[in-house]
Amino acid sequence: MTSQLINGVELSNQLRQDLQTRVKALTAAGHTPGLAVILVGENPASQVYVRNKVKACEQVGIHSVLEKTPDTLTEKDLLVKIDALNQDPSIHGILVQLPLPAHIDAQRVIEAISPEKDVDGFHISSAGALMTGAKGFWPCTPFGCMKMLESIHYDLKGKHAVVIGRSNIVGKPMAMMLLQKNATVTLCHSHTKNLAELTRQADLIVAAVGVRNVLTKDMVKPGAVVLDVGMNRDEDGKLCGDVDFDGVRQVAAFITPVPGGVGPMTITMLLHNTVWAAEQLNPTVERALQST
Repeated sequence: MTSQLINGVELSNQLRQDLQTRVKALTAAGHTPGLAVILVGENPASQVYVRNKVKACEQVGIHSVLEKTPDTLTEKDLLVKIDALNQDPSIHGILVQLPLPAHIDAQRVIEAISPEKDVDGFHISSAGALMTGAKGFWPCTPFGCMKMLESIHYDLKGKHAVVIGRSNIVGKPMAMMLLQKNATVTLCHSHTKNLAELTRQADLIVAAVGVRNVLTKDMVKPGAVVLDVGMNRDEDGKLCGDVDFDGVRQVAAFITPVPGGVGPMTITMLLHNTVWAAEQLNPTVERALQST
């Protein structure tokens, strides 16, 4: 068996075409969606991520504002910037690029963002909405994973899903989203015993722990679906995920590549959340789109 690839680039392009239509409708009504991105310091990886996000905004017509600040910025001054953006009616989404310098409390910063503009889905209000099944922002990476499963028409009802990683950004919200679709979920982490025993029982595996080759061929049941959220580098400096791709591809039914898998979907779902935030403030535009 050779796995079918779930191509995140192709799916992202399809979803962004729909987003362009929604943005045009909002813009025509005088409500262009706006995203503000704050970058503190000069972390090279963060600079790349932010540049890609701003470029993606331009592609679908979202108004973007990029605020670059030195890593000497105080937490107080950062909170002042966020408060100003909270009050700005032209901004529908606020994103503070993580990680932040050590002297800034990241959780305090996240909680300072208005829940109505929390397009990253990290605010405690967003987490609570996801936990209870209420309407709210879903974190972008696991949201993108759910869209990838939808693209292959994968019915999660009754399936056993194993999520490797328990971060607030991916692992925990991923588990909640899968539960909402009636999967039976096992959430694994660094203290899990007999990880391979659990993954071999899984119909779906989401690897999101940030450890290269944490999932190998012998750990996967034939015909399983594997989503690789990891971003690592091999000994040659080449980008790779958490999954031993060449090995696992021989037994899985579907697998996401790295690069070109979950990564593009993360940015696309950020765009989706920003557009959705603008639509919530302008429900007549959203209703008009639904009727067409």
